Amino acid sequence: MSENYRTRQERRALKENKTAKNVKSKGKSNARKLFKRIVFIIFMVGLIAVVAGGITAVAFVLDAPKLDAAALEIPQSTKVYDRDKNLIAELGNEKRTNITYDEIPKVLEDAVLATEDVRFYDHFGIDVFRIGGAIIANVKNGFGSQGASTITQQVVKLSFLSPEKTVKRKVQEQWLAIQLDAKYSKQQILTMYLNKINYGNRAYGVSKAAETYFGKDLKDLELPEAALLAGLPQRPSGYDPYKYPDLAEKRRNTVLSYMEMHGKITKEQADAVKATHVTDYIVKKEEKTNPHDAFIDQVLEEIEQVKDLDVLSSGVSIYTTLDPNAQMFVEKVLDTNEYIKYPDDRFQTGLVVLDTKTGELLAIGGGRHQSTSYFATDMKRQPGSTAKPIFDYGPAIENLQWSTYHQIVDEPHTYTNGPSVKNWDNGYKGQMSIRDALADSRNIPALKTFQEVGASKSREFAAKLGVKVEDRINEAYSIGGFNGMSPMDQAGAYSAFGNNGIYTKPHTIKKVVFPDGREIDMQPEQEVVMKDYTAFMITDMLKSVVKSGTGRSANVSGVHIAGKTGSTNFTEETKKKYNIPRGALPDVWFTGYSPDYTISVWTGYSEHGEGNYISSKSSGIAKQVFKVVMSEITKGEKQRDFTVPNSVVKSPVIRGSNPPKLPSVFTPSDQVVYEYFVKGTEPTETSDQFDTIPPVQNVEVNYDNEKNRIVLKWQYDEKLLERVSFVVNSALNNNDYTPYWSGKEMTVTIADPYPESLYGFKIVAVDDTNQANVSEPVITDIETSIFDPLVPMDPTDPENPLEPTEPTVPGNSNGNGNGNDQHNNKKPKPGNGDNGNNNGISEEDIEELINLIRQ
Repeated sequence: MSENYRTRQERRALKENKTAKNVKSKGKSNARKLFKRIVFIIFMVGLIAVVAGGITAVAFVLDAPKLDAAALEIPQSTKVYDRDKNLIAELGNEKRTNITYDEIPKVLEDAVLATEDVRFYDHFGIDVFRIGGAIIANVKNGFGSQGASTITQQVVKLSFLSPEKTVKRKVQEQWLAIQLDAKYSKQQILTMYLNKINYGNRAYGVSKAAETYFGKDLKDLELPEAALLAGLPQRPSGYDPYKYPDLAEKRRNTVLSYMEMHGKITKEQADAVKATHVTDYIVKKEEKTNPHDAFIDQVLEEIEQVKDLDVLSSGVSIYTTLDPNAQMFVEKVLDTNEYIKYPDDRFQTGLVVLDTKTGELLAIGGGRHQSTSYFATDMKRQPGSTAKPIFDYGPAIENLQWSTYHQIVDEPHTYTNGPSVKNWDNGYKGQMSIRDALADSRNIPALKTFQEVGASKSREFAAKLGVKVEDRINEAYSIGGFNGMSPMDQAGAYSAFGNNGIYTKPHTIKKVVFPDGREIDMQPEQEVVMKDYTAFMITDMLKSVVKSGTGRSANVSGVHIAGKTGSTNFTEETKKKYNIPRGALPDVWFTGYSPDYTISVWTGYSEHGEGNYISSKSSGIAKQVFKVVMSEITKGEKQRDFTVPNSVVKSPVIRGSNPPKLPSVFTPSDQVVYEYFVKGTEPTETSDQFDTIPPVQNVEVNYDNEKNRIVLKWQYDEKLLERVSFVVNSALNNNDYTPYWSGKEMTVTIADPYPESLYGFKIVAVDDTNQANVSEPVITDIETSIFDPLVPMDPTDPENPLEPTEPTVPGNSNGNGNGNDQHNNKKPKPGNGDNGNNNGISEEDIEELINLIRQ
């Protein structure tokens, strides 16, 4: 019985244990129920998503266009319009030769399939393996980051669908590709693709591409040529072998690697072709046939930004920014010698004409006798001193709030890492303003400015202006020692200075309109990239370049122009290799703008070689081209000046004062300059440098023999006349000076002077508000004539030989005495007047002569 007996504590513990087990059991049961609910919810959500997705997909499919045999076989041409919506070109049909499958060389088919769609003969229109890879990439990088299109899908896109990257379009594309694959043979689909695709340089279809690039029939293509053609459709303009042979070669080699990877060629074959250059087997490019060719070439480059759009077969309408009159004139300037005398046929010029406010390209001069826009838009050369507003003075005003007067010393100086930098004239000009430094294109002040601003701030400023620069830039950028910029790059950057600090990327296309009426707006957004005071102050400094600096010959009368010259130098190695003379240049630039137009001009040669240099005779051609084109496009237009923003103040400054000081009322006008300051930074302290009032100027003294009188006159700063008077002291025959006259007039007449006597005059200006403030004296003298003994005369009181008369208005004297000598506080000596006719007669001689006359 004792074994069955439990104490009260044991019974309580047993009860608590059972309760705990029951609670634990209930907890597990609740967790299972929750899990089942979650699974059920996920299943239902998934089911709903699948059903909804299926319904959506069905809706997309039902809304898809029908397969149209005509659209598959006959591409629609693209129409190009100018800024006034006039048709200027129709692209897509004029250079196309359709082929059949039997005409496609096996080597070309292998190259295309290895590159574009290696499982072409195995899939049913879509490639599920590529779709899987694309899904992973799109999850990681966002929808549309990677495509999985087969050749069949590309035919569908080129024939029926818009280029937008949406789920709807992708579903429709895959559905139509499956239909196309079911309805047509693989050979027919491949032939459609090769007949439709764009190969650049307006070669539409592979047959025309073979003729354009290699001058041969399609059937005669060999491995190097097939590999090049297979790589072009990905980006026809970017891999253009005429413009970018290195990039085209790299793309060709990628195709060769794909062919080797998929067993189409051996490694030996691939390596043999990779050892060749594409320039070895492409033919010379056709000459331009249309004055708009260079412009349209840039249009086609820009249209490649619209992914999956074959502009030459999709039937779109492209509305451009082209000004046909400006374009025609630019072509005439470049291709004839009517306006410019070019040194030889190899000499090249590239230029763009831009709307300063909108960034719209109005005309493109892609080069002399060129059908592409290369020398205007794609070529990259060192910009020389045209880089200074972008990398030096612009950043300094933006970040340090420098004024246009900011003083800097042009003196021997070095880069931070040691080498010295030289000015173009190998000389130095000492302390000067940044306005004058830019106007005279001084290198040392530019480098000093860059060093004070700092490379990172300079790079940041330039990048905002559309200049493509490295992550880290060096001090050579301060004077344009880098590759590089194109005229289009420079025009875009400079136009921001002329547009109150607003940058708009240069562009040729306003919009693209599809056959069904849908539009794509191609105009870039405008960006505020600098303060308006920076833009205006740089502009005002660049106006000085054109008015009084290195750009004077680019000035156009009546047009407010700001601009900058630039040139580069050959290396010593290049000079020796090609026998280039001293002073010859590889590149010369001029970039300038008005409130309405921006023009950037580059001149030079396409490559280094014997005789390929710009001599001193042709170094001004860039400025001449600018002037001719700017004169033409502004003809008959009302011209306006750049608007002064409220953020700047124009202030007078004493020339050379550092820090800048305001002039006093007595500061000579030729010692005062007017410069712009960021509001709040203008000088407030007045200089005492010229507290002593200035002396009189342009003193003249004349003797009228007929009327026997001396007329003394002078000039003075008009702004000081109200507060000064003048005192004239006189001296006869080198005796002491005595007061003769005082007043506010600037002409004094001395009647009946002694004959044959030397009269000296000392003139001073006196401050009416402070009689002690007296100017330095100006001294002059004149000699009177000998009396005619036949002419009676009244004796003159010897005690008062000079009787002052009322001042008279300055007039024209017919006397023959011109004593204009001004002596610096020295008493005049007899016989040393201007006319040199005084023989130094003494006072005794004069008295003796008078006595003889009286007898």
